[in-house]
Amino acid sequence: MARSVLVTGVAGTFASLFARRLADLGEGAGISKVVGIDTMLPPGDLGGVKFVRADIRTPVVGKVIAVEDVDTVVHLDVNPPRRGRTGGAKELNVIGTMQLLAACQRASTVTKFILGSSTAVYGSSPRDPAMFTESLLARDGVRSGFPKDIVEVESYVRGFARRRPEVIITTLRAAQILHPSIDTPLATYFASPVLPAVMGFDPRLQFTDLNDAFAVLEQAIVKDRPGTFNIAGDGVVLLSQAARRLGRPIIPLPPFGFATAARRVLRAAGSDIPPDLHRLLTYGRVVDTSALRDIFGYDLTRTSLQTFEEFRDSLRPGVMSVVGGRA
Repeated sequence: MARSVLVTGVAGTFASLFARRLADLGEGAGISKVVGIDTMLPPGDLGGVKFVRADIRTPVVGKVIAVEDVDTVVHLDVNPPRRGRTGGAKELNVIGTMQLLAACQRASTVTKFILGSSTAVYGSSPRDPAMFTESLLARDGVRSGFPKDIVEVESYVRGFARRRPEVIITTLRAAQILHPSIDTPLATYFASPVLPAVMGFDPRLQFTDLNDAFAVLEQAIVKDRPGTFNIAGDGVVLLSQAARRLGRPIIPLPPFGFATAARRVLRAAGSDIPPDLHRLLTYGRVVDTSALRDIFGYDLTRTSLQTFEEFRDSLRPGVMSVVGGRA
């Protein structure tokens, strides 16, 4: 059966690129229609995607699903805040997801829901295991910012699954993408001319390759892959290793007050990061992706180090080259 797919958040670079790629696959891949929805115009040409300017926080999203006979929803409109818009990000992430799920619950046509989640759901703390599997929870909980948003979003999706057990639900928890065209907090951080770091800590980091992220989403649409799956390139990159490969100086800062001090340093350098990123830059985070390979059926093509090096090669020394947009 050819699928009619709704992609949320297409004003973001990642979602817009994915929606266009999906439309290009067309009926040969079992895709009859791709509808993109957002409150703002996408950054580029969407090709064969039908764009609808609407807010998923309103009941209008239900009308879009009904009019377009949507059977597959790909929810990519859950993102870290952009500079100066923390409150708006939380409202869009949480309230937007609640309204979208309410619309899906009423729509008898919807048979598949795919959530673009994040490994931020595991938090970052000194009590973390060596690797998080999908069944583990944040050891010290998540209290604020984007990690708290994503925990709430996943809980609403689980509630929807109980109310509509016949809908196939796939939750994809991805480590941050590193790519010159995708604006993620770590991409912004690494593109900065200096790298604030916590004295006495050298966190382990993982990254997701852009094409791997696209491919996993595509497989979740055209195949039935219910469940929750981690996505991150194999291996880890230490922050000190990343700084050496970038040729960026590390500015060591004390753990107490690191979040505030780091943002001041980066703003002085013409950059910024969300305040909740400081825990990741202190304790790091590593996830186990064996379920993606053994159950989902996808082998990642890039390790975290390969993904990082491709990103590094795209940067000119001392120049911010990340394209703006939500990711």
